[in-house]
This record gives sequence, structure tokens and C-alpha cells, in this order.
Amino acid sequence: MPQAAPASIPSAISLPTVLDVEASGFGRNSYPIEVGFVLPDGHTFCTLIRPLAHWTHWDAQAALTHHIPRTALQARGQSVAEVAHRLNADLRGQTVYSDGWANDYSWLGALFDAADMTPSFRLENLRVLLTEAESEKWHVIKAQIGAERGAQRHRASADARLLQLTYQRLRSTAPAV
Repeated sequence: MPQAAPASIPSAISLPTVLDVEASGFGRNSYPIEVGFVLPDGHTFCTLIRPLAHWTHWDAQAALTHHIPRTALQARGQSVAEVAHRLNADLRGQTVYSDGWANDYSWLGALFDAADMTPSFRLENLRVLLTEAESEKWHVIKAQIGAERGAQRHRASADARLLQLTYQRLRSTAPAV
């Protein structure tokens, strides 16, 4: 007869799907240039987005952060329709979490509007998953994990994975309730 696991061993932590968007800048005329996500099983997806002709805003400060040249978007980016279809196929029916909800919501809205589509998933603020104590520790744990992982590209899927790992560590070290 199988034995139950000892009470001292934590049960598996259910991980959220986390999404991140890189953009041309901030503000009214900015648009998404890259989207990435990580699923609960650790599978990641990331793609560049080819800007539409009227998407011309380009913030040099944002470019210093994401290091994605506009020429790379033109050469290797997928169309807004391709990206929207892929997101809907992979994320259908899920609640997907973002740490920059207000910006990411706006940029996903621009993407889906341009593709004349509606998202098949719901975007939610990652903070709704955290207790007050976890929120207070968030930045410290995130910095620790970032240091442990070493230099990473500031890209959408890498950022999403860092957020998911931070959530996982916070939950695995949380005191039993």
C-alpha cells in the first residue's frame, strides 16, 4: 500500500502562465514589438512583432533597455495577425499574468485591434496572486533569482520566466498556513 508523503515535504506549487511584452516605448503612440510567455510546465514562447506602417513611434530609452533594433523587427518579426493567432491558440481559455498589467494590456489591445481579433485568454495583474507578505519580498527574491541566473537578455520570454521563478520561490518558502 502506498504511503502518504510526509507532512514536511511541500506539495507541488501550481505555477501561473506569465506573459511579458516589450514595446517601442511608453505612452500613447507606443506599440508591442515582442511578446513572450512561459506556461506552467516551463515551456516558453517568444516572437518579434513586425510593426505596421503607421506604428512609427520609437523611444531611444526603451531601445537601450530591450536592445531590439527596429531593423530586426522588419526582418524577423511576425505579422500582428500571426502573433495574435499564436497567442490565442496557445493561451486559449487561460488567465495569463503580467507584472506590468496596465502597459501590457494596452499593448496587447493594440496588437489584437490591429489583427481585428479578440483575445481568447484573460490578462490579469500578477499581484493578485500574491499575499501582502509575498508582495513585500517580491523585489528581493526577484533580484536573488536574477543574480543566480546570471546575465540574461532583456527579452519578453526571459522576463516572463524570471517572474514565474520568483513566484515559485515565494510560494515554496512561504510558511504553512
